[in-house]
Amino acid sequence: MKPRHWIALSALGLAGAALYILRKRAPAHPRAHLLDLPPSEDYPESDLGSVQFIGTATTLIRFQGLTILTDPNFLHRGEQVHIGYGMHSTRLTNPAIEWDDLPPIDFVLLSHLHEDHFDKFVEQHLPRNTPILTTCAAARTLAKRGFTNTYPLRVWDYVKVTKGPVSLRVTSMPGTHGPLLVAAALPDVMGSMLEFHTERNGHSYRMYISGDTLMHEDLKEIPRRYRNIDLALMHLGGTRVLGVLVTMNAEQGLEALRIIRPDLAIPIHYNDYDVFKEPLEEFVKAVERAGWKEKVRYLYHGDTYEFAPHSSGATQSAALMGASPLV
Repeated sequence: MKPRHWIALSALGLAGAALYILRKRAPAHPRAHLLDLPPSEDYPESDLGSVQFIGTATTLIRFQGLTILTDPNFLHRGEQVHIGYGMHSTRLTNPAIEWDDLPPIDFVLLSHLHEDHFDKFVEQHLPRNTPILTTCAAARTLAKRGFTNTYPLRVWDYVKVTKGPVSLRVTSMPGTHGPLLVAAALPDVMGSMLEFHTERNGHSYRMYISGDTLMHEDLKEIPRRYRNIDLALMHLGGTRVLGVLVTMNAEQGLEALRIIRPDLAIPIHYNDYDVFKEPLEEFVKAVERAGWKEKVRYLYHGDTYEFAPHSSGATQSAALMGASPLV
């Protein structure tokens, strides 16, 4: 390649990086949205909530009659997703639940618009009026594809969700899907903070979902704003595209836990596609070396973790296991 071509490509890369930095800059005034859902006919008697791991980053989160589907991907073993720029990835597993067996969904929480998080099958079968909470870029694209109820979120923007006596605040958390120059060419990504609250007994629960992010400086703002986090769902897998790391590996996942300090962590997004290059066992070994074995719970496809909300000021550790925060 001639020198002038290298110069042109470098200039384009720098320009893209500059635009990415401007695009990711936190707004001075976060925006608030309201999603008011019709109340359930049958209010559950149990106070317990649950997280069921379906596969890749897809989970089913239930709390007091509220049902959330995260990053829906329902392709099967051997099927492929497009990951951009003409590249594809092959699924290595099957989802633990078939699409037709899902319960009614109140809304979809979408970290970003990659096909291993929102595949063509889901795009065809998800009702167009389903509420979708996602990044601004994903919301624009989904609107063009006919989805009529999207909630575009910049970092720290939030949606107040109400359903009968249950309320939930979903706040967009900072995330980056690769190193600077690479992230500029990838979809915007967000993490999420879910803060559940019920009027019946005043109990609450706080859950962080990392999204497909790498470890980066902006994550340090999360514990400044949220001192107590009950549960963290961490997207791992050490995903690599053209040799470049674009999701956290074991080392980065451990560092993120040191910073965010959840009472309990559950790794997801770790073995479902051939671009996921690091097996879950590497994270298991890193956790054991750090002495945090009691602070991490492992879910395999189809497994469910039940959690108990607590009164204000209490932590899940105090309520369930008496464990101390990560140090």
